[in-house]
Amino acid sequence: MSYTVVIPTIGRASLGELLTQLAQLRQPILVIDDRPAAGAQLRLPRTGVSVRVLRSGGRGPAAARNVGWRATETEWVAFLDDDVLPGPAWAAQLVHDLRGLGPDVGASQGRIEVPLPRHRRPTDAERGTAGLATARWITADMAYRRAALQRVGGFDERFGRAYREDADLALRVIAAGYRIVQGQRCTVHPVRPSAPLASVRAQRGNSDDVLMRRRHGPGWRERIGDGPGRLRRHALTTAAAAVAVGAAVRRRHQVAATAGLAWAALTTEFAAHRILPGPRGASEIGRMLASSIAIPPVACWHRLAGELRWRAVSPAISVPAAVLFDRDGTLVHDVPYNTDPAAVQPVPGARAALDRLRDIGIPLGVVTNQSGVARGLISPAQLEQVNARVSELLGPFQAWSVCVHGEKDGCGCRKPAPGLVKDAAAQLGVPVDRCVVIGDTGADVTAAAAAGARGILVPTGRTLRPEIEAAAEVAPDITTAVELALSGRVGP
Repeated sequence: MSYTVVIPTIGRASLGELLTQLAQLRQPILVIDDRPAAGAQLRLPRTGVSVRVLRSGGRGPAAARNVGWRATETEWVAFLDDDVLPGPAWAAQLVHDLRGLGPDVGASQGRIEVPLPRHRRPTDAERGTAGLATARWITADMAYRRAALQRVGGFDERFGRAYREDADLALRVIAAGYRIVQGQRCTVHPVRPSAPLASVRAQRGNSDDVLMRRRHGPGWRERIGDGPGRLRRHALTTAAAAVAVGAAVRRRHQVAATAGLAWAALTTEFAAHRILPGPRGASEIGRMLASSIAIPPVACWHRLAGELRWRAVSPAISVPAAVLFDRDGTLVHDVPYNTDPAAVQPVPGARAALDRLRDIGIPLGVVTNQSGVARGLISPAQLEQVNARVSELLGPFQAWSVCVHGEKDGCGCRKPAPGLVKDAAAQLGVPVDRCVVIGDTGADVTAAAAAGARGILVPTGRTLRPEIEAAAEVAPDITTAVELALSGRVGP
């Protein structure tokens, strides 16, 4: 197991402190000078560590990291930001984190600690930095398998700032079939001083969010563990301000007053949302008031600019918007017309496979034929109890779509008809053509195809050979089926 440390930098003074922290490192370090002008050389401390400096021409951190990892030949590339401080045992912990990882693991994320002041409440900027401690996949401390970087082409250099480029890469690595795991090594990310209106300039990220949506679909925020954002409220605030100004110009005083009050209320709520958790000093309140007035229109402007700039961008390798599972024979062992929750037994690997999808943020559903209800063999209450036991053993599902009709009832929901698949997609609010259905019979994959979804067959003893031969994708077990669903590859 070999690795290279890659550090992109814009010449921050903190780089020297970082390299000093790595003085005991026995692996090579690549520092990527991303300053726009090829001026004076970087001033690096003498630590005895082998440091090689490359230039990337000021094209941003994504391009700088690409320059770095493409210049390496080691199995792993450990990315650090130039403003972090690894712990004294970081190198040993990194080796421990990486050693023994299987080829299906594409990356290992370090733990980030953000020290906040103890004598007062943190400012808005400090709270923003503190969010890095719980963020997914940030390259402040992230080790990638070089083969995974090669497979997906590395960082997308259209992300020109230190924003979203790390999440974009992680989603593409996951979509290529790799797992990303959490390591035990620890790195401190100090809170650095920020400019008074840094939060206003940060609204440029709304353009990058458009690129994320184009690349990864409408559910990208949930998949990276991010919240819904405030853009809709910003749009409403901006619209209220525009109506107030327009009405005032036209001397429609009542409309102007109403819109002005709406703008004031929305702006006050936004400012209070940012002020109340903070130290509430005069300077902090002043910054929050000024930036809370400026942020909504600036955010909307950058969002519009992003929509225009990225309108022709095609999707990346896409993971499913949702994965839907047959119940009997796929998630749990098939017990014909089961009425006893105690008889529910998950198939091997089911819980781990489902949790894999949950970790990524992909919603799950169950699509199951239960004709025993129509035949009088299962009562609705018994069906509900068995389904509840399935959820108890395997974790929550966001959608249950159950057909209780018999074969001769002529319904449109019973598989192989597409009704259950379409209903589950509607419950989840996702496009049916971005769903994957995993089941153990030909009816499951036929229902998926009829609905426009992708179907993966996991044969069991009751699966007929003609069904296996007719299936476009076949997996030997539920674990492999989930990996196929995530990778976008077509199984044998």
